[in-house]
Amino acid sequence: MPTRASKSGRPRDVNELAAKIVRLSTGQEREEPDTRNPAAVALSMLGASKGGKARAKSLSKSKRAQIARKAAKARWTKRR
Repeated sequence: MPTRASKSGRPRDVNELAAKIVRLSTGQEREEPDTRNPAAVALSMLGASKGGKARAKSLSKSKRAQIARKAAKARWTKRR
């Protein structure tokens, strides 16, 4: 199964993780600082928490039902 690259840089394998911890604790490797803008990160989280609720509120009941039917059909007609 393919895995996605992690942004944290933390190895998934236990042995690789242990080796990384040893390198960090002995000073052979340094953790990279977070270079993201804190204000942008906070704004992104704020928008993400509001998005679904705002969209649901703006849709009519019939439109929400239509979207739900389409999603259910897509789930049940998937090829296996």
